[in-house]
Amino acid sequence: MSPQEVLKTYWGYEGFRPMQEEIVRQALEGRDVLAILPTGGVKSVCLQVPGMMRDGIALVITPLIALMKDQVQNLQARGIKAIAVHAGMNRHEVELALNNAAYGDFKFLYLSPERLHTATFNAYLSVMKVSYIVVDEAHCISQWGYDFRPNYLEIGQLRERIDAPVIALTATATPMVADDIMDRLRFKEKNILRAGFERPNLSYIVRKAQDKIGQIKSICDGVPGSGIVYVRSRARTQELADALKASGIEASFYHAGLGAETRALRQEDWKAGRTRVMVCTNAFGMGIDKPDVRFVAHADLPESPEAYFQEAGRAGRDGKPSYAVLLWNGTDLSRLRQLEEVSFPTLEYIEDIYHKVHIFFEIPYDAGIGRMLKFDLPAFCKQYNLQRAPAYYAIKYLEREGHWTLSEDMDIQTRIRIEVDRQSLYNLDLPDPAMPAVLEALMRMYTGIFSFATPIDEEAVARRSGVTTAQLRQLLYGLSINHIIRYIPADHATVLYIEHNRLRPGNVQLSPQRYKLLRSTYRERVQTMQDYVQEEDECRSQFLLRYFGQENSAPCGKCDICRSGAAKPKELSEQLKDWIESRGGSYTLQEARAAFGTSDENWIPVLRELIDKQEVPPYK
Repeated sequence: MSPQEVLKTYWGYEGFRPMQEEIVRQALEGRDVLAILPTGGVKSVCLQVPGMMRDGIALVITPLIALMKDQVQNLQARGIKAIAVHAGMNRHEVELALNNAAYGDFKFLYLSPERLHTATFNAYLSVMKVSYIVVDEAHCISQWGYDFRPNYLEIGQLRERIDAPVIALTATATPMVADDIMDRLRFKEKNILRAGFERPNLSYIVRKAQDKIGQIKSICDGVPGSGIVYVRSRARTQELADALKASGIEASFYHAGLGAETRALRQEDWKAGRTRVMVCTNAFGMGIDKPDVRFVAHADLPESPEAYFQEAGRAGRDGKPSYAVLLWNGTDLSRLRQLEEVSFPTLEYIEDIYHKVHIFFEIPYDAGIGRMLKFDLPAFCKQYNLQRAPAYYAIKYLEREGHWTLSEDMDIQTRIRIEVDRQSLYNLDLPDPAMPAVLEALMRMYTGIFSFATPIDEEAVARRSGVTTAQLRQLLYGLSINHIIRYIPADHATVLYIEHNRLRPGNVQLSPQRYKLLRSTYRERVQTMQDYVQEEDECRSQFLLRYFGQENSAPCGKCDICRSGAAKPKELSEQLKDWIESRGGSYTLQEARAAFGTSDENWIPVLRELIDKQEVPPYK
């Protein structure tokens, strides 16, 4: 089948979106490709179509466990064999999944990056026929990226063992980050496919406001349809949602600290339109495909243009007029400046936190590698009389340096192990007549349940046993106190995965040069956000596009600055002339699209007119 036929057969789409087809074509040619697609660009198609067309299994590396699970479920629903391995799975589950990936004719194996260096994965890797190495959120591999993750560095080493092309995908990469991504992924040749970042239907609005709640209410009243309101703290999500509800606006709140069932229910209510406005932290929105979001409002100033652009871009994916509103005041600017000090405690403090964490878990020197520990930050800070914010950022800094992986607010499934042998079960005098049905369901659904504490799907077991989920939990508890099963109830916790044995004092390897580099890069991002909100002359869209390397773009005509008449850009024809001259008169249409965007109707007629008048040379 052709790529278009695969797209139609499995996804039901008649054709590719701009740039998708070129990414797929180059991947099928076996070229390494870095695809920079703005939020809403449907990156999954760019990896899944070539993955279906090439022999073997595609390794898809992504840090987002929720998105990973969602992608696997979507592929399985289309009849495509896919499987995932991520933090929170026990050794038996991991081995079973990798065995299936190696020998079960699967097309996609989704992996969290911390799994790449494990002995189990590497043992199975040698017998896998890998079609592609796919790197989602590829900016995480760059030291210049706003979300650098040390485990991503393992991906480059895969290329020493696997002769498979790389498809790297990201929605946010400055030119410097893009170069770093390709270097670290050991591209055989530099190859960037960058879709235009323009959002012609999206109006960027910046307002200086003291009464932010009042402004949010005005936005909700003035813009029909669904919306998202981003705030920084979990407490503020509920506070603002309650204020909106008091004004008659159907609002709810969402953050990672809520239980899995609550989060899923609230997300579904919002997607279905039963909730109009979701007030949330940045935990909400990743991977959510709701095209008719009419506005995204930020009640607090984000720390980076990358985060802002990605979150604001969740508005108007259906192409209809939508709004991205950013509210700020002097307090926001002061808070961002103070946050730099909190986010970068001294190296001496960071090393002290490293040792305190190990002491907290009673881990001696030269031990601890591979341990997965439930981490209670408030309890840790209370024990050592620490302020929570600097302790948290010290722990996050140590994660950047590769000492451990911190998975916050993980949903840990209920786990069951049957403690008595199979034959003895039939001779037990059970205290509740519903218990035999539960045990029968567990034995039939989970083959390893006599050997391992096995994660179970409570709802599925309850249905098969003929009881409610609440009744199932009571029955499981009863079986556990009768020593028939080991019952580990579902939990919602932060998990710390120790990457190596505990180092001795002075050997924690915290580079002053790297610390200085990271801090200065953070400061530059914060300064860019301050410049953005205080800008009075440049079109908001042009400002953001220029940050991401798209130097020549037309004013949007829709932002607050354009509407005020303050924007004073060059004519588009002059921008085109300057750009072509800067390239010595040699350029391709693809390069022009990367610079001026994929909305051809905006600039292609102007370029053709300049070529016809011989004011610029034709493209190659």
